[in-house]
Amino acid sequence: MSDCLFCRIARREAPAEIILETEEVLVFRDINPVAPTHLLVIPKKHVGNILDPQLPEEEKLAGELFRAVQMAAAKIGLTPGGFRTVINCGPDAGEAISHLHLHLIGGKKLSWPPG
Repeated sequence: MSDCLFCRIARREAPAEIILETEEVLVFRDINPVAPTHLLVIPKKHVGNILDPQLPEEEKLAGELFRAVQMAAAKIGLTPGGFRTVINCGPDAGEAISHLHLHLIGGKKLSWPPG
């Protein structure tokens, strides 16, 4: 999907403050943060969302995404106090961009349940 914002960020055609990059995954700051630290963890390859039919064929990708969360949280210094990861799916959940992404949120005490 050439017009997908996250695909354009992965191809460096749109700006982003990149925190971490692996062969398969990119981690960058969210432009509308909900906490002092709010990162997005995306596969460089376009995957629509967690319900995308191709996702079960991408088992390795799930591991890469979670490994990137671990690496980014450690790099940013979130591991001692903790952090939250969120995957939104669909408009009712707040999914604004149809490209699989994990939110990595922390840097303050987070309440539960979320608003």
